[in-house]
Amino acid sequence: MTADDFRRLALELPEAVESSHMAHPDFRVGGKVFATLGYPGQEWAMVKLPAEQQELFSKSEPTVFVPVKGGWGRKGATNVLLKTAKKAAARKALEAAWHNVAPKRLTQRLTQQPRTPKR
Repeated sequence: MTADDFRRLALELPEAVESSHMAHPDFRVGGKVFATLGYPGQEWAMVKLPAEQQELFSKSEPTVFVPVKGGWGRKGATNVLLKTAKKAAARKALEAAWHNVAPKRLTQRLTQQPRTPKR
């Protein structure tokens, strides 16, 4: 995966926009950051997850997902090593991060299942 691949996946999410935060590209929905690129270096990205999700991703793919060092990491900031990440795993992490900060009007719309007509 490349930084451009990560960017494309992030921007595919509903109402996601690219901005900048602390000299790094970031991705927001409803004005809230859910992911960034380029920290701590160009080969990394970051997704904002609660601690429980961070642990699940880090344990399932430890060569891809690593808690950010320090306090941010303890609060769920999770680095993504781009060169080892597969698109499916990155998409899943981005969707989780997006869902955690997106306005309820968006998350409710996405989680509603279409009804199947009864026979």
